[in-house]
Amino acid sequence: MYGNENHCYSVSEVTASIKMLLESRFPQILMEGEISNYRPSSAGHCYFSLKDNHSIIQAVIFRGDVSKLPFKPGNGMKVRATGRISVYPQRGNYQIICSSLEESGKGNILEILEERKQGLAAEGLFSSKYKKEIPQFPETLVVITSPTGAALRDILQVLKRRKSPVHIRILPCAVQGDNASVQIVKMIEAANKHKLGDLILLSRGGGSIEDLLPFSEENVVRAISSSYIPVITGIGHEIDFSLSDFVADLRAATPSAAAELVCESSEETLKTIEKFINEMEMTIHSRINLIREKMKTFSHREISLHLKRYLDPLILHLDDIKGSMQREMLNGLSSKKHAIELVKKEMEGNSPLEILKKGYSHVSDIHGLSVTDSGTLKKGDHLNIRFASGKAKTLVEEIE
Repeated sequence: MYGNENHCYSVSEVTASIKMLLESRFPQILMEGEISNYRPSSAGHCYFSLKDNHSIIQAVIFRGDVSKLPFKPGNGMKVRATGRISVYPQRGNYQIICSSLEESGKGNILEILEERKQGLAAEGLFSSKYKKEIPQFPETLVVITSPTGAALRDILQVLKRRKSPVHIRILPCAVQGDNASVQIVKMIEAANKHKLGDLILLSRGGGSIEDLLPFSEENVVRAISSSYIPVITGIGHEIDFSLSDFVADLRAATPSAAAELVCESSEETLKTIEKFINEMEMTIHSRINLIREKMKTFSHREISLHLKRYLDPLILHLDDIKGSMQREMLNGLSSKKHAIELVKKEMEGNSPLEILKKGYSHVSDIHGLSVTDSGTLKKGDHLNIRFASGKAKTLVEEIE
């Protein structure tokens, strides 16, 4: 293949030559790097990237070798990987197929974040005594996020479904990249300067540890701390944490969960209020009927004297009852809201559709049986793939 400039090579020929060169040159290699974008699959294999300050390489460790690891890999870990270089012709990329991993210390990103976290915590920025109270029924919600991201769509869908009367102001900004932290700070400062709302929701969807870095920048943390408007964060997935979560007045696991915390269903609220009104009316009518019965035995003069002695303290007592009922109503609403949210989160977390929405898919054979082991397949099998939205059919061409 070498030295013939006039020959027109096919893509497969070039890829095959690269595959031969790389795999013969690196039949076994020891490589050190930091784990990024770690993605365990439903089949038990683990896909991730290994990177240093200048380069990145894709990596995979298969299920049989994963079970032999003495630790659980995760984003930001610095590891030494033993394996071989492989070329995957169908996608035209190369990767290291790891046979083993061993820890070699924390990654640079985690070290930087931990050092920054300790410094900001020492200043008291994460202290609970500085957390502001979240308004129970905010009138205007300021959403700071990407205008094209999935996080905004999720937030709007939750507010619509819950029939929330809250007015929404969207302050668009980048949520990843070098300039993202500057834009986020500008939006937080603008919301406070112009009094754009009584609650801020800072949000973005999931991503790698690098994608979430803007939300751990010191300028963003200090902007949240300085905001007189309470701030709720809904950044990434439930397992994701940024330094913004520690300084925020309230942290939600996801953008959708943050939206749930912002509002309470109007229908539920109206039903609860109606229930308390009915109970209060029944109490008042019962007392009125009791007074009427007592009045039948009094003359007009006695009634007048009795009312003077009786009604004044009764009015004061009714005011006390009213205040007590109002407090009990608010406490009841808050307790029921919390219980409903716990049940809802548990149901949503166990929903197959929610699992599919996180990027997973369901694979089944032509008989509708789930496929969990590539060893049960053979070349030429037809498979059905179910996504969170839609389905696809595929043909097995190669089994690893």
